Amino acid sequence: MTGGTYNILFLCQGNSARSIMAEAIMNREGAGHFHAYSAGAHPRGNLHPYTIDLLKSLGDDPSVFSSKPMEIYSAQDEIKFDFIFTVCDQTAKESCPIFPGSPMTAHWGVPDPASAVGTEAEIRLAFADAYRMLRNRISIFMSLPFASLDRMSLQKKLDDIGKTELPANESA
Repeated sequence: MTGGTYNILFLCQGNSARSIMAEAIMNREGAGHFHAYSAGAHPRGNLHPYTIDLLKSLGDDPSVFSSKPMEIYSAQDEIKFDFIFTVCDQTAKESCPIFPGSPMTAHWGVPDPASAVGTEAEIRLAFADAYRMLRNRISIFMSLPFASLDRMSLQKKLDDIGKTELPANESA
């Protein structure tokens, strides 16, 4: 692949937590080289309140994000995606619409913090853990030598990133 600016789409079920976090991380840390979007197979319609709190605490403006269906991107021609990453296991199992361009795809499954149970502190920790895992994977992705990788080598690296985790005690 050649260098430049890459468009990335993060997909999950509800588009209220994980994919929104990934969009925020990529747009902040990859500014100028990557432009991220997010969508859901069955969008919740709003961001999870703990996602909003987490984004605010990290300096992001949650009002710039929205929960939306993936069809809004498959039914348009303006944005050609270079990469599409599913961040939940359920969405990875569903058939996705066809997206413009020839995007590379990979599954980067992260446990759903919105389904976490326990005390408020435990649930908020689940959100922080999801964010940490996504940030780690996105950091590895952004450091790839895109210009020197052929498509098959890059696909292998994308798949490997989806298996990457940090130790549980490392925080966002």
